[in-house]
Amino acid sequence: MARFELKLPKMGESVAEATITSWLKEVGDTIELDEAIVEIATDKVDSEVPSEVEGTLIEILYQKDDIVAVGETIAIIETEATGAIAVEAKPTVETSKEVKEVEKSIEKAADIVSAPISKTSESGKFYSPLVRNIAQTEGVSMQELETISGSGKDGRVTKEDILTYIEQKVKSPQIVATPAAVLKTETPKQVEKIVAKVAPVSINGEDEIIEMSRMGKLVAKHMVNSVMTSAHVQSFIEIDVTNIVKWRDKVKDGFFKREGEKLTYTPILMQAVATTIKKYPLINISIDGDHIIKKKNINLGMAAALPDGNLIVPVIKNADQLNLVGMTKAVNDLATRARNNTLKPDDIQGGTYTVTNVGGFGSIMGTPIINQPQVAILALGAIRKVPAVIETPEGDFIGIRQKMFVSHSYDHRVVNGALGGMFISTLKEILEAWDLNQDF
Repeated sequence: MARFELKLPKMGESVAEATITSWLKEVGDTIELDEAIVEIATDKVDSEVPSEVEGTLIEILYQKDDIVAVGETIAIIETEATGAIAVEAKPTVETSKEVKEVEKSIEKAADIVSAPISKTSESGKFYSPLVRNIAQTEGVSMQELETISGSGKDGRVTKEDILTYIEQKVKSPQIVATPAAVLKTETPKQVEKIVAKVAPVSINGEDEIIEMSRMGKLVAKHMVNSVMTSAHVQSFIEIDVTNIVKWRDKVKDGFFKREGEKLTYTPILMQAVATTIKKYPLINISIDGDHIIKKKNINLGMAAALPDGNLIVPVIKNADQLNLVGMTKAVNDLATRARNNTLKPDDIQGGTYTVTNVGGFGSIMGTPIINQPQVAILALGAIRKVPAVIETPEGDFIGIRQKMFVSHSYDHRVVNGALGGMFISTLKEILEAWDLNQDF
């Protein structure tokens, strides 16, 4: 018999740890080759970790909600082979589950209204990443952490210590403050609790109570904190895409025959967006405190629908370097793998600007919320036939044109109305100048 060490696998160069969310097997269970053993949540997506060996699960080293570093042994499997072997399993990504990147965004947003939790306090106390994450999420300030008596080595505050403190804090009476006082003195987590006390929801016997999914909760917090973080402003413009519609209808069959890919409007529009960003690089930035980070690469996030109705944002890396064929292949590949739940963690990170197609749901326009830490997001409305005034040398007349609205949401802290408006005005010029006679 041999003991195999199942290690937490690598899941992308920027992923250093994961949280155990659920064990799919118990000690004593028989394990088949490639059978999923445990579910984990990384900084980007959730994964199932399968086994690369057959045997019996004899030991589980980490429990649910524990945070584990990449490369750490998480379980022991006994096999018929001889010798001890350490196995690094390969995760099967299930992107239909919650994207944990939003948790980092939530922590960043909370920093605006509460002091940051550093590794070491002024008194010299050390706080682990897990304790700091719990404190930031639950609205526990550094000053409060200093008052907690630690039961760990050298008096360190452990996970159990801070959870016990939070539980006691919730049970203790709270003074309901006025809205003005709440905004000035409370963290987002505390505000949420106070509002719940002030305005309880009325439920009668015929109402159905549905628990929000974990992803739904995270997305809700991400959206609220994005609004709290960024000063959202929108600009709108209507674009005549008649030439694009005619050109696509003319070449789509030949495109599919030559490239083996369906040509939709998305890659055409994404290519135009990438070209526009090159002209306005100050839209391709993020904010870090009082500093602006100007991104070198143009990585376009593309909101895609998942089978369960949720959305995920895979990223087209270096989008400005792709021609139409390359863009089409990238768009189709990411969309297909999103539907099939086979995206990798690296596929959904590193975005610098996001595009969402609200027209796919029949909307003519929308006001999207910025995907932090980016500073802008573009919403594409539905393409529709409308009557329009057409100017000619012989005079004006009414004709049928294919048009769409584009909505641009941007962070007014760093993007003023001129830049936000010129961006979509230039996008309009690029799309309306589409050459009907060009090849693909």
